[in-house]
Amino acid sequence: MTQQFNYFWRVIATGICFALFGVGGLLLSVIVFPLQRLVIKDTKAQKALARKTVHHTFKFFIAFMQFVGIFKFNLQQAQQLRLLNGHLVMANHPSLIDVVVLISMIPNADCVVKTHLFKNMFLKGVVSNTGYISNADPEGLLQDCEASLKAGNNLIIFPQGTRTKPEENLRFQRGAANIAIRCQAKVTSVMLKVIPSTLTKNVPWYRIPKTKAHFSAMVVEHSPNLPKNNVSQTSKDVRQYNRDLEDFFREELSKYG
Repeated sequence: MTQQFNYFWRVIATGICFALFGVGGLLLSVIVFPLQRLVIKDTKAQKALARKTVHHTFKFFIAFMQFVGIFKFNLQQAQQLRLLNGHLVMANHPSLIDVVVLISMIPNADCVVKTHLFKNMFLKGVVSNTGYISNADPEGLLQDCEASLKAGNNLIIFPQGTRTKPEENLRFQRGAANIAIRCQAKVTSVMLKVIPSTLTKNVPWYRIPKTKAHFSAMVVEHSPNLPKNNVSQTSKDVRQYNRDLEDFFREELSKYG
């Protein structure tokens, strides 16, 4: 009976968290960010403050999810993310809340987001006010990523491009490798695990596991060597570096319990 009650409570709590996330996005967009723009006139300073506001909001949201019992978070092995400056943060993508967790740990986080989020009624105000980078224009994307990294932001990107189901092999798209090489970025690799699996691609929010999910993150100090940006062979280098990243993440995730 206790296990059944716990399961139904977690279903209800998950729905509450989804509602809170949506309402929070709207409140930031229609109240908080407009007030910040009234006080701060400089556009760069506005975006920096908006990103820090999202950082603290997501930090609260993570704590709330743990408080209501739908997740247990173990983030101790990723605490150094708080100290990064101007790094390209690469992570695998097992769940819907991955970016929320990473932004909650990185005060000056920027990220590459899909174009459709700029049309999402709950999130469009957030991604536009923070200046998060759209992936709509490949050439503009590289320029924006380089500018963000040079400004000292830590740019979050998921090389997979989308969430991977547990039964699927890890497959990276070349976008992250391309950005890393062309921008000659300092790369930090983060291994994420969610056990049991939940909030994966094409799975309804209410289809939760029978037991509470444990979300853990670990920063791996060593990453594959980044080749120099040799214009004459950039495409070849991107393909090879992408394969190196795939192999590296597979090996580290297999060791990371």
